[in-house]
Amino acid sequence: QLEADVADNSVAVKDAFLQYTGFDFVTITAGQQKQNFSRELQESSNDMMFTERSLMNILAAPTVNRAIGLNFESVGENWVAKAGVFGDSITPNTNTSAGDEGWGISSRLIYDPILEKTKLIHLGIAGNYRKPDGDGTVAKNRALRLDYETTNMSNLNLIDRTVADVDHIAMLGLEAAGMWGPASIGGEYTQMWINRKNHLSNLPLNGWYAEAAWTLTGESRKYKEGNFRYLEPAKPFSLKNGGWGAVETAIRYSGADLNDGAFHGGD
Repeated sequence: QLEADVADNSVAVKDAFLQYTGFDFVTITAGQQKQNFSRELQESSNDMMFTERSLMNILAAPTVNRAIGLNFESVGENWVAKAGVFGDSITPNTNTSAGDEGWGISSRLIYDPILEKTKLIHLGIAGNYRKPDGDGTVAKNRALRLDYETTNMSNLNLIDRTVADVDHIAMLGLEAAGMWGPASIGGEYTQMWINRKNHLSNLPLNGWYAEAAWTLTGESRKYKEGNFRYLEPAKPFSLKNGGWGAVETAIRYSGADLNDGAFHGGD
């Protein structure tokens, strides 16, 4: 799979990988791909319930988004297990004094005690460890930047803080979601521990969100291997045939706490 994205007056390579599905017990993927962390991050922007990802994405986007790596995935009847080792993103580091390339290990385990077409319970846990480049850059050829833009085109960052002298990053993610016919609820919590060099204090940061939705036209969200898909109308909108399409109401509340002692990243 090779996918490029044209947005923000630039062209970026998204997915660029080869995948082998010949084994019954494991799928192997090599190349640029999303790392194993966060249901919200794993789900495509085409499938998300909301226009933007939540405030929790402040922690996930710069650390566990796409990177070049080797990933292993095993899928059972009601569970999914993923584990992989990753380097940097496909964006090259032009700093010739960068030293060793950064690397990371991430894994995600999903268990569905109830898994039916219109009824399910989703539980998940994920872990990530990342070591920056030799020059301290974490992702996309830059230092660890924790920022949140209100919309993709607003250029308004309510939170924007760079963390210097990062030695390594550890993360723990918890997921839960449920669906009963047209109703669905979900939430995630991410805890990040940043270990810093030069006798700087370590930083425990966190982010979370909770969401709920109701489809007025009765459809249920689609779900596959730990991720939700877009809401597909049972009857497409049509003035001629009288179809109303799918009408969904949804609400989300999210937060991020990037303050610790003398470090004020915002909340």
